[in-house]
Amino acid sequence: MLVARYTAVAHRTAVVLGAGNDAEDVVQEAFVKAFRHLRRFRADAPFRSWLLRIVANETKNLHRSSRRRAILALRVTEGTVEEIVDPEGEAVAGERRDRLVGAVRGLPEKDQWVIACRYFLDLSEAETAQVLGWPRGSVKSRTSRALDRLRTRLAGLEHVGEEVAGG
Repeated sequence: MLVARYTAVAHRTAVVLGAGNDAEDVVQEAFVKAFRHLRRFRADAPFRSWLLRIVANETKNLHRSSRRRAILALRVTEGTVEEIVDPEGEAVAGERRDRLVGAVRGLPEKDQWVIACRYFLDLSEAETAQVLGWPRGSVKSRTSRALDRLRTRLAGLEHVGEEVAGG
């Protein structure tokens, strides 16, 4: 029952935290570790945050063992679009999404992680703190600084786009 309930969010977490094509392996290993250490789980704590912390640690282990730097990778996993009502709107939205993802990828790794948890995975500050193993105050301050850096990057990208478009 727990696997069925939490696989999708665990997979999204692994992908967003940089597991990429290895996300399924990370999730499988996280569930195996969660099962092995279920006796350590505090019954008064939320299972979701505990599991996502394991997923985050497994993702970190993946990066350490493969000597790769974390790269934020997003994969749209929800349904397929059968009919595009507004092709121009879809194209613009796609360009904005690509620009945003590119800007996030250009941030320092810890900024990527906090933005991914807070905004791509829609985790609360407390859940983000638990998943990343940071104090809640660090999540708050890191989120603020990361958003400032992201705004600056996006503004710089817009400026470059205007120069290119203007000739």
